[in-house]
Amino acid sequence: MINKTKAAVCIIIPILLAYSLNTKFGNTPPLLKFLNPFTGFWQNAESTSLKPNKKISLKGMTKEVDISFDDRMIPHIFAQNDHDVYFAQGYVTAMHRLWQMDFQTRFAAGRLCEVVGQKAIELDKYQRRMGMVYGAEKSLEGMMKDPESKRMINAYTAGINAYIRSLSKAKLPIEYKLLDFEPEEWTPIKCALLLKQMSAVLAMGSDEFYMTNIRKKFGKEIVKDLFPDYPFNEDPIIPAGTKWDFNPLIPPYEPDTEEELGNSDIQTKQKEEGIGSNNWAISGAKTASGYPILANDPHLDLTLPSIWYQIQLHTPGLNAYGVSLPGAPGIIIGFNQHIAWGVTNVAADVLDFYQIKFKDSSHNEYWYNNEWKKTTPRYEKIKIRGGKTVTDTVFYTHQGPVVYTQKPDNFTKSGNIPSGNALKWIAHEESNELKTFYVLNRAKNYADYRMALTYYTAPAQNFVFASAENDIAITANGKFPLKWKDQGKYILDGSNPKNDWQGWIPASQNPTVKNPPRNFVSSANQSSTDTTYPYYINWEFSPYERAKRINNRLSVMTNATADGIRLMQTDSYSIHAQNVLNPLLQMIDQEKLNATQKEAYRIVSKWNKHYDAKEIAASIFDMWYSRLRYNIWDDEFTIADIPMRYPSRDRTVQLILKEPNAKWFDNIHTPQKETLNDLVNEAFGYTCDSLERKYGAIGKAWEWANIKGTHVPHLAKIPGFGSKKLMIGGGKMTINALSETNGPSWRMVVELGKNPKGHGVFPGGQSGNPGSKFYDNMIDVWAKGELYDLYFMKSPDDASAKIISKLKISKK
Repeated sequence: MINKTKAAVCIIIPILLAYSLNTKFGNTPPLLKFLNPFTGFWQNAESTSLKPNKKISLKGMTKEVDISFDDRMIPHIFAQNDHDVYFAQGYVTAMHRLWQMDFQTRFAAGRLCEVVGQKAIELDKYQRRMGMVYGAEKSLEGMMKDPESKRMINAYTAGINAYIRSLSKAKLPIEYKLLDFEPEEWTPIKCALLLKQMSAVLAMGSDEFYMTNIRKKFGKEIVKDLFPDYPFNEDPIIPAGTKWDFNPLIPPYEPDTEEELGNSDIQTKQKEEGIGSNNWAISGAKTASGYPILANDPHLDLTLPSIWYQIQLHTPGLNAYGVSLPGAPGIIIGFNQHIAWGVTNVAADVLDFYQIKFKDSSHNEYWYNNEWKKTTPRYEKIKIRGGKTVTDTVFYTHQGPVVYTQKPDNFTKSGNIPSGNALKWIAHEESNELKTFYVLNRAKNYADYRMALTYYTAPAQNFVFASAENDIAITANGKFPLKWKDQGKYILDGSNPKNDWQGWIPASQNPTVKNPPRNFVSSANQSSTDTTYPYYINWEFSPYERAKRINNRLSVMTNATADGIRLMQTDSYSIHAQNVLNPLLQMIDQEKLNATQKEAYRIVSKWNKHYDAKEIAASIFDMWYSRLRYNIWDDEFTIADIPMRYPSRDRTVQLILKEPNAKWFDNIHTPQKETLNDLVNEAFGYTCDSLERKYGAIGKAWEWANIKGTHVPHLAKIPGFGSKKLMIGGGKMTINALSETNGPSWRMVVELGKNPKGHGVFPGGQSGNPGSKFYDNMIDVWAKGELYDLYFMKSPDDASAKIISKLKISKK
C-alpha cells in the first residue's frame, strides 16, 4: 500500500507542477513557457549587430520593394505603386510594434477580457457602451466607399498579416509571453478602431454634467458670471479682426428658455489640462532662408512604445516623411517635397448627452417628438478568458447609445456618464480620415491642402500648413455640427427634436486664415476665433497662456532658423506666473513667516518665471497657486452627490486681480469671513509645509524636475519597461508643456525650400521590444530638447542618409 501511495505521489506531483508552470495565475505568466530558453523571453533579446541586407518573398506584393533602415531604425520604403508601399508599411510597423497595435485596438474594441479575464469586464462594457465599435464600423463604411482609402487599408492589413504569419512562438513580442496570449489576424476594422481611440483621447471629454449641476445649484446668473462663453484673456488662433468671407447658415432653432435638467447621481471627471499641442508656421519674411518654417509638438500621454512611428513612404507619385500611428496607414504629421503640415486639438463641442424618457424598464421605447419611438438594441458579446461569454445589451436611440441605464459600482470610468442619457458623438458618424492624409501626403500647394481637409471628420484638429511656394495657413478643421449658441453646454432634453444637431457647418466656412499680415500662424488649443465668428464650436477652450507666449515670440522674430525654432519648442516661461506672481507676493504677511517660509519667499521673489529643471521657485509657485485655487472654490463647488467643477484659470485670475472683495473668497464652512489675503497666506504656508514634510529642508529635492517627476511609462504600465525619471523642465502652462507622464510626443521642425529639411524626435524609439537598443534610444536626445536631422531620401541608396540595414521584399 505504501509503495502504491509513493507511486501515486510520484505521478501526481509532476502533473501538478507541469500544470502550474504552464498556467497563468492572476498577473503571473505561465513560468515554464515564459522561461523556456527556446520560446520564452530569452528569445526577445536583440543582437546589437544587424544583418546589412535581407531578401524575402511575400504573397500579396505586386512588385519589388526596397526598404532602407537608417541608424535610428527608421524605415524608408521605396515602392512602385500605392498597394506595395502600404503593404510594406504594414509589414515593417508590425515588425516593430505588433503588440502595441494589438493591445490598443483590443482596448478600443472592449476585448481585454479575452486576455486578462473577468477583471476587465466593466472596462470592456464601457468601451462597447460608448459606441467605440459602432463608430469604427461606421468609419470603415466610409473608408471602403473610396477606392484610394480602400486600397490603403486593405494593403496595410495584408502587410501586417504577412508579418504575423511569419512569426514563430519564440519571436512573439515579450508582452504576449507575459500575458500568455497570441496575436490574431489583423482586419480593416482594427485600423478604424485605432482612429476612434484617438477621437476618444482628444474629443471625449465633456463638462455638461458639471455645468448642469452648477446651474441647478447656483442659477443662471452665477453660471454666466463664473463660466463665461468667452475668456477675459485670449489670443485666438485666427487673428482677432479677421473678416469672414462667406454668408453663414443660420441654425433653424435657438431656444428662448433653457431647460433645467440634471441628475443628482451624476459622477463626473473634469477635462484634464495637458492634453494639448503647439504648432506654428512662419513665412519666408521672418526666416533667414526666405522660405517658411513649420513646427509641431503634439502633447499626449507619453508611453513606451511611443504613440508615433517614424517612416518615409516613396512611390512615383509620393515622397513623404513623418510619423504614423501604429495600426493606421499613411503619415499623420510630416512633410514632402512641397509642403509640411501638423496638427493640434481643437476641443470642439462634438459630444452631447440627451436625457431619455423610457416608456418602461424594458427600455424598448422612448418618448420623442410627442410619440413613443422604438430603441434599437445592440448585443455586445464579450468573451472572458477562463469563463463564459457575456452578452451586454446596449439600447440605441436616434441620438446614439444609452451608455448606462444603471451605472456599475466602483468603476471610475463610468463616473463621467449620466444615467439614462443617450450619447451623441461625432465619432459615431461615417467618416474617412484616411483620405485626408492620403491627399496631404501627396499635396503640392495650398489648394491641395484645402481639398484634403474636406474629407476630415474627427477628432477636430488645427491643421497648420506651409509650402515651398511661401504660403502659410491654419484651419480649425473637422466636421462641426451646426448648433445654436451653447447647445450642449448642459445636458439636453432628448424628447425635443429642436435639441438635435441641426446639420453641419460647411467645411469651406471652418475658421481659416492664409498668409496673415503678421507673417505667422499658430495654435495652442486656445479659442479658434474672436467673438465675431458666426458659428458655435465650443464655449470653452484651453487657457491662453501657451498661445500668448508663442505669439509674443513669433511677433518679434526675424531671420529665424530651424535651430531657433527648436529652442522655442522648449521654452519654459510662464505667462500665468507673469500675470499673478507679483500681486500674490504683495499679499504675503512677511512678519508671520517662519524660517523656511521666509527663504521660500526670497526664492520665489527673485524667480525669472521659467519652469526650468533646477528652479525651486517653480515648485513653490505651482503648488502655491494650486492650493489657492482650491481655497477659493472648493467650499462652494465640492458637494457630496452633486459633482461640479471649478471655474477656469482665466476666470480665477480675473477674480484675483480685479475683484478683491468677491464673495467667493469667504469659506462658507467657517464662522469668520475670509479675505483673499487670508487665502493667499494660508496657501503659501501650506505649500512650504507640504514641501518640507515630503522633501526635507529647501534644497535640491525641491527642484522642479524632482517635484514634477517626468518619465515615460510602458503602455500597459509593466514595471521595469518604462523610462527613468527625466530631470527636465517645462510645465503644463508653458510652451514646453510637460507634466509627469504627458508632454510633447513628437517634436518636429521643417524648413521648406527647394530641398526641404526636416528635424524631429520623440521620447522613445522605433522598436516596441524592451530587449532592443532601439526601444528608448531617443529619450535622452528628446529630454535635452535636441532634434535629429531627418533623412529625406530620394532613392534607396541615397548617400546623404546613414543606412545600417536593408530589406528587399519581392512578390512570391
